[in-house]
Formats: sequence, structure tokens, C-alpha cells
Amino acid sequence: MSLAGTARGALLTAAFALLGACKVGPDYRVPEQSLINAPAANGPFISHGDSALAADDVPAHWWRLYEDEALDALISEAFATNTDLRAAGAALARSEALLREARTLRQPSLPIEAGIERSQVSGEQFLLPIRPPVSNDYEISFSIGYDLDLFGAIRRGIEAAAADHEAVAAARDLVRINVAAGTARAYADVCGAGLELATLERSLQLQERSLALTRELRDAGRATDLDVTRSRQLVEQLRSNVPPLAGAQRNALYRLATLTGRAPSQIDAGLLNCRSPPRLLQALPVGDGAALLRRRPDVRRAERQLATATAGIGVATAQLYPDIQLGGSLGSLGRTADFNTPPTNFWNIGGLVRWQANQSAGRARVAAADASAQLALAGFDGVVLESLREAETALNTYLHDLQREGILRAARDDAAQAAADARQLLIGGRATEIVVIDAERTLVAAEQSLAQLQVAIASDQVAVFLALGGGWGDAR
Repeated sequence: MSLAGTARGALLTAAFALLGACKVGPDYRVPEQSLINAPAANGPFISHGDSALAADDVPAHWWRLYEDEALDALISEAFATNTDLRAAGAALARSEALLREARTLRQPSLPIEAGIERSQVSGEQFLLPIRPPVSNDYEISFSIGYDLDLFGAIRRGIEAAAADHEAVAAARDLVRINVAAGTARAYADVCGAGLELATLERSLQLQERSLALTRELRDAGRATDLDVTRSRQLVEQLRSNVPPLAGAQRNALYRLATLTGRAPSQIDAGLLNCRSPPRLLQALPVGDGAALLRRRPDVRRAERQLATATAGIGVATAQLYPDIQLGGSLGSLGRTADFNTPPTNFWNIGGLVRWQANQSAGRARVAAADASAQLALAGFDGVVLESLREAETALNTYLHDLQREGILRAARDDAAQAAADARQLLIGGRATEIVVIDAERTLVAAEQSLAQLQVAIASDQVAVFLALGGGWGDAR
């Protein structure tokens, strides 16, 4: 080879190498102007100084902080059998397969064809009044094709598929969070309804005692029929509260069955005996805004969707440039009797260039892809804002319910002191049984209000952990 030919070959090789490394469209990175980079989104929560909250990060298994074996078992069962999680796992497996398929586009195509037939052509087709002979024919061919992907359309497509796969993984993690929180909340509702039923039963017993005493006083001429009627009415009002609570407890049990992948008839009815909803008395570990945004899968999913849309700009832009493919084939075609003889063998090698001279449609697709990326960025910012709002709202509700609990606890303590004083007066002969029962009835009403709030606080704690995005880290 001459020196000039060698130089030309080297130049062509270098040119193809440079073109092969070319990728059109923007390289993805989280935009600097995105809200996830804003200092206000990464600082402490508004209520970070409250003694009920700790700066520690949320643990992956936050429900184990309750040290409740029944709750641990239910969430483990839900992770193993929940139908939404099974569907999310299948979606992730499908996404992984699609990503593997996308990556194969960078490999050469290698189709192989082979066939054999026994046939007879029509003589009249060739204007011959004869019967052509029957022949045995065969065909074997091997082809190879390779897209040089000079402008990165395939590579950008793989980037988009990889980002989309990661978005599906984040969606699976989001389902896991909701399953954990949903199971904990359903369990808390079962036990919370049990606590309210127990308090209501005590109140009902006291009111029945009051009704019996009122009847005795009426028979002794110290009370009227109206007093009996009013006392009986209070008893019936209290009894009317039992069915809704019992029904709500059953419904929570059925929710628990669905979450754990079981029919309602298969759930453990022994859970109906629970009278104490799970409650953390220690400071809740909540971290800060930066940890929240790193942890929440919906934020990660939105960011990966933005990466997918950005890669789509490169895919659309690459279509404005020529697509160059190289290929060749080798084979043999003819009668079986002449198999693999020079007259039957063939081969070819060459290249193909495709380019759309009219760029109007292509440029419109680029503009659409760019708009899709802007849409994804707006969605990403929206998810960031919504995540912060949900966290702040959950923390605010929890802390204000804690304040209200302190007030109701003080009211309950005052009612307990009043009931104790009434009993002492009864012993000293300075009060009647009705005064004592009324004082105890006030105490039970205070205990009912406190019990209802304690049930709400148990739900508040689950809502905090849900808003903070805890519960998926061990899935990896």
C-alpha cells in the first residue's frame, strides 16, 4: 500500500471513531434551577426544634420502633404477598427485559435463513405447452448488519430506557412504602377501635348503674319517671355507638386482610381483642428536607422521568442526521443436486445511508421532545414541593394533636380527681350515689375523648413516616 493510501485509511479510521463518539442532544444532569437544589428545600423542617422530633434519619424498618411483634409479622407478610407489590415487581422485571432489548441495538444483527422445497412451475406461465420437471430447491443465507450510530440515536435511546427502568424501580419502592404504611394504619385502626370500644363499655356500665339507681329512687319517691326516661335515653345513646365502632374495627380487619394478600375470611379474628394501638412515646426520627428528598421514591421517579425526557431530545435530534449501516450476506441458492457449487453460491457486502432531506417533521419532533423535557421538569419540581408539603403537614398535625393530648389528659385528671372527691363525700354521707355516678360519667367521657385522640395520634405517626418516605430501603 502506498503512503498516500495509508494516510487516507488512517484519516478515515479517525473520522469514523470521532463520529462514533458523537452524541447529539443535551447530556443529562439535574438542572441547577430545579427546586430540589433550592436551599429552602434542603434545610430543617419548620418544626425541627420541637422535643417530640429528633434530627436522626428515618430508619428503613421504621415500624420496628414500635416493638410490636404482631405488627412486624403483618408487614413482613404484606411484603411477601401483597398483590400491588407483586404487580410492581412484575412491572420491574418487564422493564428490565425491555432495557436488555434496547441494549441489543448496539450489537450487530445476525439473521440466518434456510429453506427447502419441492416444486413445479407452470409451463404456460412461460408460454410453453409443456409440463416442466419437478425440482428440489434450497436456500441458505447468513447476513450481518451493523448500525454505526454515528450521531448517538441508539445510545440516547438506551439512556432513555435505562432512566425509565430506574423510574419503574422507584415506583416499586413507592408501592412498598404505601403497603407498609397501609398495613400499620389498618392495624392501628383495629386496635384503636378496640380501645374506644373498651372505653365505651365502661361508660355503658356506669350509665346502666345510674339507670338502675334512678329507678330505685323513683320507686322510693325520690325521683320521677322523667328522670328514668332521661337516664334510659343516655344508655341507649351509648349503646348506639357500639355498632359503628365494631363495624369500623371489622372493616379495618378486612383492609388488613387485603393488604396481606388474604381473603377477609382468612384474617386472624384474634386481632379484634387488641385494645392498645401502636404508639411511639419517644421522639420521632425525621431528618431534614435534604434527607427527605433523597429518600422519597416519588421524587426519584420524577427525576428519572426527567432524565428519560432529556434523552428523548437526543433521539429526536439524531434523526435529523444520516443513518449509516454496514452489512453483508453469504449464502447458497439453487437445486439440491447442485448444493454448494460455484453456480449456486452468492455473497455481497456494502453500506446503506438513510437521510430525510425534508427536515420539517424532524425539527417538529425535536421541539416536541424539548417541550416534553420542560413538562417533566415542571412535574419534577411539583413532586418536590408536594413532598415537602406532605411532610410539613403530617408533622404539624402530629405536633398539634400532641398539644391537644396534653390538654385532654389534664381534663381527664381533673375528672378523675372530681370522681375521687365524690366518692369521699359519699362515704362521709354528704353526697348521693347519683352525684358519684355523674362524676364517674364525666370521667369516662373525658377518657373517651382522650382515647379517640390517642387513636388519631397513632394514625398521625404512621402518616409522618409515610410522608417522610420510610420503608423501602431494605428492598434492595
